[in-house]
Amino acid sequence: MKIFGREPALIAAFFAAVINLVAAFWVDLTADQQTYLNAVVAAVLGLIVAFTVGDGIQAAVLGFAQAALSLAVGFGLHMDATDQATLMSFAAIAVGMFVRTQVTAPAPAQDSPAGSRA
Repeated sequence: MKIFGREPALIAAFFAAVINLVAAFWVDLTADQQTYLNAVVAAVLGLIVAFTVGDGIQAAVLGFAQAALSLAVGFGLHMDATDQATLMSFAAIAVGMFVRTQVTAPAPAQDSPAGSRA
C-alpha cells in the first residue's frame, strides 16, 4: 500500500521530522504536544490506508477520533474523563451504525427449524 508513491511509515517519519523541526525553530511545543501531533498523523495515515484497502475502517475511524480528542486535550481543551468517554461512546455508536449499513454477510443466513434455537 502506497500513498503518494511512498509507504505510510515513511510518510509518518517525514511528518515526525517536520514536527520536530517546527518545534525546534518556530513553535514552542512540549514533548507531549509533539507526541499528540505524531499520534494524529499516524491515525490519519491509518484512515487513508483503511479507506484505500476497504478493510478495518471502523477501527481506523475510532482510532482517529481518539487521537484527535487526545490532541485537543493536549492543547488545552478542558474536558473531564466522563465527557471524553461519552464522546468516544457516541463516536463508536455512530461509526457502528454507518458500518452496519455498508457490510454484507459472507454467506447467506440459514433458516433454523421452527422452535429451535441456533
